[in-house]
Amino acid sequence: MEDVQTRHANPLVVDAGSGNAYLGFVVYELFLKDSSGGELLSIEGRPDLTERAKGRAERLHFDRMRFQTAHIDAAEYPERIHVLMALHACDTATDDALVAAIKHGADHVAVVPCCQAEVAAQLKEKKAKPAGSMSLLFQHPWHRREFGSHLTNVIRALTLEAYGYQVTVTELTGWEHSLKNELILGRRVHRDNRRARLQLQALLAETGVQPRLTRLLGITPAGAAGGDAESEPALEPASEATPDAAPTPDAAPASPSEP
Repeated sequence: MEDVQTRHANPLVVDAGSGNAYLGFVVYELFLKDSSGGELLSIEGRPDLTERAKGRAERLHFDRMRFQTAHIDAAEYPERIHVLMALHACDTATDDALVAAIKHGADHVAVVPCCQAEVAAQLKEKKAKPAGSMSLLFQHPWHRREFGSHLTNVIRALTLEAYGYQVTVTELTGWEHSLKNELILGRRVHRDNRRARLQLQALLAETGVQPRLTRLLGITPAGAAGGDAESEPALEPASEATPDAAPTPDAAPASPSEP
Protein backbone atom coordinates (compact mmCIF):
# COMPACT_ATOMS: atom_id res chain seq x y z
CA MET A 1 0.00 0.00 0.00
CA GLU A 2 2.77 2.42 0.85
CA ASP A 3 4.37 1.72 -2.53
CA VAL A 4 1.26 2.51 -4.59
CA GLN A 5 0.37 5.51 -2.44
CA THR A 6 3.82 6.92 -3.10
CA ARG A 7 3.51 6.52 -6.86
CA HIS A 8 -0.21 7.12 -7.46
CA ALA A 9 -2.39 9.98 -6.24
CA ASN A 10 -5.57 7.88 -6.31
CA PRO A 11 -4.67 4.20 -5.94
CA LEU A 12 -7.47 1.71 -6.43
CA VAL A 13 -7.58 -1.31 -4.13
CA VAL A 14 -9.86 -4.27 -4.96
CA ASP A 15 -10.97 -6.76 -2.32
CA ALA A 16 -12.19 -9.70 -4.43
CA GLY A 17 -14.65 -12.05 -2.75
CA SER A 18 -14.81 -9.71 0.23
CA GLY A 19 -17.47 -11.46 2.32
CA ASN A 20 -18.21 -9.16 5.24
CA ALA A 21 -15.42 -6.87 3.97
CA TYR A 22 -13.52 -7.01 7.25
CA LEU A 23 -10.19 -7.01 5.42
CA GLY A 24 -11.28 -4.02 3.35
CA PHE A 25 -12.27 -2.06 6.45
CA VAL A 26 -8.89 -2.75 8.06
CA VAL A 27 -7.00 -1.63 4.94
CA TYR A 28 -9.15 1.49 4.63
CA GLU A 29 -8.65 2.37 8.29
CA LEU A 30 -4.88 1.92 8.13
CA PHE A 31 -4.09 3.43 4.74
CA LEU A 32 -6.96 5.35 3.14
CA LYS A 33 -9.00 7.01 5.89
CA ASP A 34 -6.53 9.83 6.48
CA SER A 35 -5.26 9.95 2.91
CA SER A 36 -6.36 12.59 0.43
CA GLY A 37 -7.00 10.03 -2.33
CA GLY A 38 -7.56 6.39 -3.10
CA GLU A 39 -10.57 4.08 -3.25
CA LEU A 40 -11.34 0.56 -2.11
CA LEU A 41 -13.74 -1.59 -4.11
CA SER A 42 -15.26 -4.63 -2.39
CA ILE A 43 -16.66 -7.33 -4.67
CA GLU A 44 -18.97 -9.93 -3.12
CA GLY A 45 -21.51 -12.28 -4.70
CA ARG A 46 -23.97 -12.38 -1.76
CA PRO A 47 -26.20 -9.27 -1.72
CA ASP A 48 -26.95 -9.47 2.01
CA LEU A 49 -23.25 -9.24 2.84
CA THR A 50 -22.80 -6.36 0.41
CA GLU A 51 -25.64 -4.38 1.96
CA ARG A 52 -24.42 -5.05 5.48
CA ALA A 53 -20.91 -3.87 4.63
CA LYS A 54 -22.23 -0.83 2.78
CA GLY A 55 -24.24 0.22 5.83
CA ARG A 56 -21.19 -0.18 8.06
CA ALA A 57 -19.12 1.99 5.72
CA GLU A 58 -21.78 4.71 5.80
CA ARG A 59 -21.85 4.69 9.60
CA LEU A 60 -18.06 4.97 9.74
CA HIS A 61 -18.02 7.68 7.05
CA PHE A 62 -15.68 5.63 4.90
CA ASP A 63 -16.79 7.57 1.85
CA ARG A 64 -14.27 6.10 -0.59
CA MET A 65 -15.32 2.50 -0.03
CA ARG A 66 -17.41 1.16 -2.90
CA PHE A 67 -19.33 -2.09 -3.09
CA GLN A 68 -20.39 -4.31 -5.95
CA THR A 69 -22.56 -7.41 -5.76
CA ALA A 70 -21.09 -9.82 -8.29
CA HIS A 71 -19.11 -13.00 -8.53
CA ILE A 72 -15.40 -12.39 -9.06
CA ASP A 73 -15.44 -13.65 -12.64
CA ALA A 74 -18.43 -11.51 -13.62
CA ALA A 75 -17.62 -8.24 -11.83
CA GLU A 76 -17.16 -4.91 -13.59
CA TYR A 77 -13.61 -3.87 -12.84
CA PRO A 78 -12.07 -0.46 -13.41
CA GLU A 79 -9.62 -0.31 -16.28
CA ARG A 80 -6.69 0.00 -13.87
CA ILE A 81 -6.21 -1.74 -10.53
CA HIS A 82 -3.26 -0.93 -8.30
CA VAL A 83 -3.67 -3.53 -5.54
CA LEU A 84 -5.80 -6.67 -5.64
CA MET A 85 -6.34 -8.83 -2.60
CA ALA A 86 -8.43 -11.95 -2.10
CA LEU A 87 -8.76 -13.62 1.28
CA HIS A 88 -10.08 -17.19 1.22
CA ALA A 89 -11.76 -17.00 -2.19
CA CYS A 90 -12.88 -20.59 -2.47
CA ASP A 91 -11.40 -23.02 -5.01
CA THR A 92 -11.28 -21.46 -8.50
CA ALA A 93 -12.50 -18.05 -7.26
CA THR A 94 -8.87 -17.31 -6.39
CA ASP A 95 -8.01 -18.01 -10.04
CA ASP A 96 -10.68 -15.52 -11.14
CA ALA A 97 -9.15 -12.92 -8.82
CA LEU A 98 -5.68 -13.50 -10.27
CA VAL A 99 -7.00 -13.17 -13.82
CA ALA A 100 -8.58 -9.82 -12.89
CA ALA A 101 -5.28 -8.66 -11.37
CA ILE A 102 -3.29 -9.61 -14.47
CA LYS A 103 -5.83 -8.25 -16.93
CA HIS A 104 -6.06 -4.88 -15.18
CA GLY A 105 -2.34 -4.46 -14.55
CA ALA A 106 -2.31 -4.66 -10.76
CA ASP A 107 1.01 -3.49 -9.31
CA HIS A 108 0.57 -5.72 -6.27
CA VAL A 109 -1.36 -8.94 -5.65
CA ALA A 110 -2.03 -10.63 -2.31
CA VAL A 111 -4.12 -13.80 -2.18
CA VAL A 112 -4.76 -16.40 0.51
CA PRO A 113 -6.39 -19.37 -1.24
CA CYS A 114 -9.09 -21.41 0.45
CA CYS A 115 -10.36 -24.95 -0.21
CA GLN A 116 -9.18 -26.32 -3.55
CA ALA A 117 -10.74 -29.24 -5.39
CA GLU A 118 -10.33 -28.67 -9.13
CA VAL A 119 -6.78 -29.96 -9.60
CA ALA A 120 -7.31 -32.93 -7.26
CA ALA A 121 -10.25 -33.96 -9.45
CA GLN A 122 -8.09 -33.65 -12.55
CA LEU A 123 -5.38 -35.77 -10.97
CA LYS A 124 -7.98 -38.46 -10.34
CA GLU A 125 -8.94 -38.59 -14.02
CA LYS A 126 -7.20 -41.05 -16.30
CA LYS A 127 -5.81 -38.30 -18.49
CA ALA A 128 -3.73 -36.91 -15.62
CA LYS A 129 -1.24 -39.76 -15.20
CA PRO A 130 2.33 -38.48 -15.08
CA ALA A 131 5.06 -40.86 -16.14
CA GLY A 132 7.37 -42.55 -13.67
CA SER A 133 6.76 -42.51 -9.95
CA MET A 134 5.17 -39.05 -9.66
CA SER A 135 1.68 -40.57 -9.62
CA LEU A 136 2.56 -42.22 -6.29
CA LEU A 137 2.45 -38.76 -4.74
CA PHE A 138 -1.33 -38.69 -5.11
CA GLN A 139 -2.35 -42.33 -5.22
CA HIS A 140 -4.41 -42.09 -2.04
CA PRO A 141 -7.36 -39.64 -1.77
CA TRP A 142 -5.91 -37.76 1.21
CA HIS A 143 -2.56 -37.33 -0.56
CA ARG A 144 -4.35 -36.35 -3.75
CA ARG A 145 -6.22 -33.58 -1.97
CA GLU A 146 -3.06 -32.22 -0.33
CA PHE A 147 -0.85 -32.62 -3.40
CA GLY A 148 -3.57 -31.06 -5.58
CA SER A 149 -3.77 -28.04 -3.28
CA HIS A 150 0.00 -27.61 -3.29
CA LEU A 151 0.23 -28.03 -7.06
CA THR A 152 -2.55 -25.48 -7.55
CA ASN A 153 -0.65 -22.82 -5.63
CA VAL A 154 2.66 -23.63 -7.33
CA ILE A 155 0.93 -23.09 -10.68
CA ARG A 156 -0.57 -19.81 -9.43
CA ALA A 157 2.83 -18.54 -8.34
CA LEU A 158 4.46 -19.54 -11.65
CA THR A 159 1.64 -17.91 -13.60
CA LEU A 160 2.18 -14.62 -11.79
CA GLU A 161 5.90 -14.90 -12.53
CA ALA A 162 5.17 -15.56 -16.21
CA TYR A 163 3.27 -12.26 -16.31
CA GLY A 164 6.13 -10.29 -14.82
CA TYR A 165 5.47 -10.50 -11.08
CA GLN A 166 8.11 -11.15 -8.48
CA VAL A 167 6.48 -13.63 -6.14
CA THR A 168 6.86 -14.39 -2.46
CA VAL A 169 5.04 -17.33 -0.88
CA THR A 170 4.77 -17.29 2.89
CA GLU A 171 2.21 -17.76 5.66
CA LEU A 172 -0.42 -15.23 6.66
CA THR A 173 -0.52 -16.09 10.35
CA GLY A 174 0.33 -18.96 12.66
CA TRP A 175 -1.03 -22.37 11.65
CA GLU A 176 -2.78 -22.60 15.02
CA HIS A 177 -5.19 -19.90 13.79
CA SER A 178 -6.00 -21.24 10.33
CA LEU A 179 -4.97 -24.16 8.13
CA LYS A 180 -5.87 -22.07 5.07
CA ASN A 181 -2.83 -19.95 5.62
CA GLU A 182 -0.71 -19.77 2.44
CA LEU A 183 -0.12 -16.18 1.37
CA ILE A 184 0.94 -15.52 -2.23
CA LEU A 185 2.34 -12.03 -2.79
CA GLY A 186 3.17 -10.62 -6.20
CA ARG A 187 4.80 -7.35 -7.21
CA ARG A 188 4.89 -6.59 -10.92
CA VAL A 189 8.37 -5.62 -12.06
CA HIS A 190 8.47 -6.81 -15.71
CA ARG A 191 6.12 -7.03 -18.66
CA ASP A 192 6.53 -10.81 -18.82
CA ASN A 193 8.96 -13.60 -17.95
CA ARG A 194 9.56 -16.21 -20.65
CA ARG A 195 11.62 -18.45 -18.37
CA ALA A 196 8.78 -18.77 -15.86
CA ARG A 197 6.32 -19.38 -18.70
CA LEU A 198 8.47 -22.25 -19.98
CA GLN A 199 8.62 -23.75 -16.49
CA LEU A 200 4.86 -23.42 -16.13
CA GLN A 201 4.16 -25.10 -19.47
CA ALA A 202 6.54 -27.95 -18.58
CA LEU A 203 4.84 -28.44 -15.20
CA LEU A 204 1.39 -28.58 -16.84
CA ALA A 205 2.66 -31.20 -19.29
CA GLU A 206 4.35 -33.32 -16.61
CA THR A 207 1.40 -33.37 -14.22
CA GLY A 208 -1.36 -33.55 -16.82
CA VAL A 209 -3.47 -30.85 -15.18
CA GLN A 210 -4.93 -27.67 -16.65
CA PRO A 211 -6.40 -25.47 -13.87
CA ARG A 212 -8.92 -22.72 -14.51
CA LEU A 213 -6.27 -20.01 -14.19
CA THR A 214 -4.17 -21.33 -17.07
CA ARG A 215 -7.25 -22.09 -19.17
CA LEU A 216 -8.54 -18.54 -18.83
CA LEU A 217 -5.15 -17.11 -19.76
CA GLY A 218 -4.67 -19.48 -22.70
CA ILE A 219 -1.51 -21.06 -21.30
CA THR A 220 -1.12 -24.56 -22.74
CA PRO A 221 1.14 -27.43 -21.66
CA ALA A 222 4.50 -27.85 -23.35
CA GLY A 223 4.12 -29.90 -26.52
CA ALA A 224 0.44 -29.02 -26.94
CA ALA A 225 -0.83 -26.92 -29.84
CA GLY A 226 0.14 -23.32 -29.09
CA GLY A 227 2.33 -24.44 -26.19
CA ASP A 228 5.66 -23.55 -27.74
CA ALA A 229 8.27 -21.63 -25.80
CA GLU A 230 8.04 -18.49 -27.91
CA SER A 231 4.31 -17.94 -27.51
CA GLU A 232 3.33 -14.67 -25.82
CA PRO A 233 1.06 -14.45 -22.78
CA ALA A 234 -2.49 -14.59 -24.04
CA LEU A 235 -3.84 -11.79 -21.87
CA GLU A 236 -1.98 -8.48 -22.22
CA PRO A 237 -2.12 -6.41 -19.01
CA ALA A 238 -2.79 -2.69 -18.93
CA SER A 239 0.03 -0.69 -20.47
CA GLU A 240 0.62 1.33 -17.28
CA ALA A 241 1.15 -1.77 -15.19
CA THR A 242 4.94 -1.94 -15.02
CA PRO A 243 5.59 0.09 -11.87
CA ASP A 244 9.30 0.68 -11.61
CA ALA A 245 11.34 -1.60 -13.85
CA ALA A 246 11.90 -1.88 -17.58
CA PRO A 247 10.22 -4.89 -19.23
CA THR A 248 13.30 -7.12 -19.24
CA PRO A 249 11.79 -10.62 -18.98
CA ASP A 250 14.58 -12.52 -17.26
CA ALA A 251 16.47 -9.81 -15.38
CA ALA A 252 16.91 -10.29 -11.67
CA PRO A 253 14.37 -7.95 -10.03
CA ALA A 254 14.77 -6.05 -6.83
CA SER A 255 13.66 -7.37 -3.47
CA PRO A 256 9.86 -7.66 -3.22
CA SER A 257 7.81 -5.33 -1.12
CA GLU A 258 4.52 -6.40 0.39
CA PRO A 259 1.36 -4.62 -0.71
